[in-house]
Amino acid sequence: MTTGLAPRSRLSARLALLLAAGLLVLGAHQAGILHWLGDPALLKAALVGQGAWGWLIFVATYALLQPFGVPGTVFVFAAPLIWPWPLAFALSMVGTMAASVIGFSFARFVARDWVAARIPPRFAAYDRALAERGFATVVTLRFVFWMPQMLHAFLGVSQVPFWTHFWGSLLGYLPPLLATAYFGAKVFDWAKELSLGGWLGLAAGWAGLIAVVWWLRRWRGRKEVEHG
Repeated sequence: MTTGLAPRSRLSARLALLLAAGLLVLGAHQAGILHWLGDPALLKAALVGQGAWGWLIFVATYALLQPFGVPGTVFVFAAPLIWPWPLAFALSMVGTMAASVIGFSFARFVARDWVAARIPPRFAAYDRALAERGFATVVTLRFVFWMPQMLHAFLGVSQVPFWTHFWGSLLGYLPPLLATAYFGAKVFDWAKELSLGGWLGLAAGWAGLIAVVWWLRRWRGRKEVEHG
């Protein structure tokens, strides 16, 4: 009897957590929090006057909403528009790490089978790298890709230990979050003054970079097939 009830209890707990996550996002929408996230000026007005409570609201909202669909870049780029860069960096780092731990733990302990079935096959190469060089691979993935929900999920169902994920993520996040906090407000002011020609030139540059990366991946794929 006990063996039959245990899986059912675990399933009930997982369903309850999934429902809680959905209700959290719905509640944030109904409370207008998602609207604030799309308007840095409105978000600043709502948080700055709260002092330390504003810091807590920012971090808690970031940690609880980002693993379930809200882009983390919204919080990371908003922070330096609201607070001085050292405080923006600290809050971004705490919120990013908390969101990463929640996303990782959700995939590993709550919905592992469901998440594992939805991980794209191309992640298999990273899984092998995690088994051989866990810490270095986590640092690299976090440095390059930051905090997408799919990466939280992939690391959660991988073989990497929790604390390897934690410290590797912390180190990988450090350079991009520090740069974003320090330069974020300056880049925002620069973007507001950029002309149409400047935006077109920037778009052309990004398109060229994407084309080069695509070509290099195709070239590497052909080489692997030839030597396979």
